[in-house]
Amino acid sequence: MSETPWKTDQWFSSPWNYLPEVTQGFNIPEKVEIHDVTLRDGEQQAGVEFTADEKVRIAEALAEAGIHRIEAGLPAVSPADREAIERMVALDLPTEIYAFSRCMISDVDLAVETGVKGVVMEVPASHHLIEKAYRWPVEKAIAASVESTKHAHENGLQVTFFPIDATRSSMTQLLDDLETVATEGHVDKIALVDTFGVTSPHAISYYTRRVRERLNVPLETHFHMDFGMGVANSILALTEGASVIHTTVSGIGERAGNAPTEETVLAMLTMYGIDTGIDTTKFTSIARLVAELSGVQQPANRPITGDMLYNVESGIITTWVKNVGDELLEPFPYRPELVGQADPKIVLGKGSGLDSVAIWLGKHGIYDAETKEIEAILAEVKGKSLAKKGLLDDDEFLDIVREVLPDRV
Repeated sequence: MSETPWKTDQWFSSPWNYLPEVTQGFNIPEKVEIHDVTLRDGEQQAGVEFTADEKVRIAEALAEAGIHRIEAGLPAVSPADREAIERMVALDLPTEIYAFSRCMISDVDLAVETGVKGVVMEVPASHHLIEKAYRWPVEKAIAASVESTKHAHENGLQVTFFPIDATRSSMTQLLDDLETVATEGHVDKIALVDTFGVTSPHAISYYTRRVRERLNVPLETHFHMDFGMGVANSILALTEGASVIHTTVSGIGERAGNAPTEETVLAMLTMYGIDTGIDTTKFTSIARLVAELSGVQQPANRPITGDMLYNVESGIITTWVKNVGDELLEPFPYRPELVGQADPKIVLGKGSGLDSVAIWLGKHGIYDAETKEIEAILAEVKGKSLAKKGLLDDDEFLDIVREVLPDRV
């Protein structure tokens, strides 16, 4: 690790992140992997429908970026889903392809037929969900888990056991049930699942420790964003020993979505010194591909990949950008090229300042405007932007310049 892991030529985070007083007690595994669930949980976002061709395109992009595992879908959903999974397997991508299945023998058999490496096997964990939503006796869920996980293992699949709604269970009940499945059935890994995103970071640390101490099985995380805690929870579980993080591109997914791949990976890299080997320069292009194919509009200021993340309107920040030149780690926490973004762009709006106008005048070859003239243009820019409730374009700016400097344009 660099002597200053918080500050490199690509990012500038806080040195406090690496203080011994902060990092003592961390139990981060040597190897951390990302398990992408865009093609399964991401598609569960209302209104998102991926065709088989689109799923393959996304999988190819993820594999090219170095994503370690891709959860390709649930074969039982439709013939198109099975086709997509089979095509991904046939491509022999440099990533592991997993299927998702219910704890049912028939689902496992479909997964086996696709040729995937492993399977994520779901079953309700909280007894109240089993009884009220599924209308099953608890014993049925446990028996199905034992039988189907053993069947998956016997058919050569890696098994990640995925207990739905685990975090609204009694801890004692959850651990007892997990131990039964691990002992009588088969699990290679256990997913720590916060289905409804209802667990605090402090409780996630406790959850991870308890499962690890009781079962001594490799752990994965699957955390939702209903309260915006998915990224923090994933990383806290990581510091307690979890080694695989489930994420989706841009955080798409059921309800409020899943922990976003981009934020999770970049936070691990810049704040914890964990290099997953993923090519972060691909993040923006992948996010835009998924946005196009899913039809899900992302906020312009979305972390990492937002379309206007490196647009600067504020006059104060514009002056910073002008003064620092190529030292962009003064006004930004990471350089745009680290995540595949374009260089910063000065835009004109109500918040702009004198330097903003001077820069725009320079774009049009005007370098001799006096301060009073720039102030007059700025006043017009602010007024027009407020009336428009938006940024000005080149034509609107030049109209103002013609009024103030009629002999220069």
